[in-house]
Parts: sequence; structure tokens; C-alpha cells
Amino acid sequence: MQRIVIAALSGGLFGAGLLVSGMTDTNKVQGWLDVFGAWDPTLAFVLGGAILPMMVAWHMTTKRAQSLAGTPFPGKPDPRLGHNLVLGSVLFGAGWGLVGLCPGPAIASLSWGGTGGIVFILAMIAGMIVAQPIRLRIDRLAAI
Repeated sequence: MQRIVIAALSGGLFGAGLLVSGMTDTNKVQGWLDVFGAWDPTLAFVLGGAILPMMVAWHMTTKRAQSLAGTPFPGKPDPRLGHNLVLGSVLFGAGWGLVGLCPGPAIASLSWGGTGGIVFILAMIAGMIVAQPIRLRIDRLAAI
């Protein structure tokens, strides 16, 4: 139960931050990506606002064996840049850049209606469903 409460509070804080900062506005996100045009640097403050508390959280986890919810912390990820990471990053970035939404803001954008967010979420779910079979195929091709 404690995990659910922590997840709900974290998710609510995240969603409120997205709405307050304007990051659910696709024009603002696309303005961040338009470095050679009408660049909008305000997303840098949102990113900084995310990185600073995460640095503190990472530091705190080095002194603890488990989370506040009583679960062990996951291990460190593999730092190597593999083909899956590169391809996944390119696909994610292309989707983010084309529509101006990533998964969190897309879900938050559902709060004011409109079909754009719904179509994006449905397409995102479809992409998540086909990702594993495609990844397995890419892994097999890379092993050849």
C-alpha cells in the first residue's frame, strides 16, 4: 500500500509540474527543439529542476540498502552504448520532436481533451506492443 501512495504522490507531483511549467504545450516543447529558429530555452529550467533533485536522490540511495517503500534499488544500468539504445533513442526523439510530446506530458495533456493526445497515446501503446518483437529481430540480425 505504501508503494501505491508514494507512486500516486510522485505521479501527481510530476503531472502538476508538467502542467505548471507548460511542458504539456506542444508549441513550447517544439520551440525548445528549434535551435536554429525561434528557440525557447525555458525547457532547460524544467530539465534542471528534474536533474537537481534526482542528483540528491541518487546520492541518498548510496547510503541506503532499500527504498522507503522497502524494495531494493535496481542495479546500475550497463553504461555501454548498444544498438538498442541508439535506435530506441532515435525513435523516441523523432516521435518527441514531431509531435512535441513525450509519454508523461502526453498523458497529462489528456486532462484538457482533444484528439491529438489520444491519438498519440494510442500510437505510443501500439509502438510499445510491437517494440519487443522488433527488438528481438534486431538482436538476431546484429548477432549474424
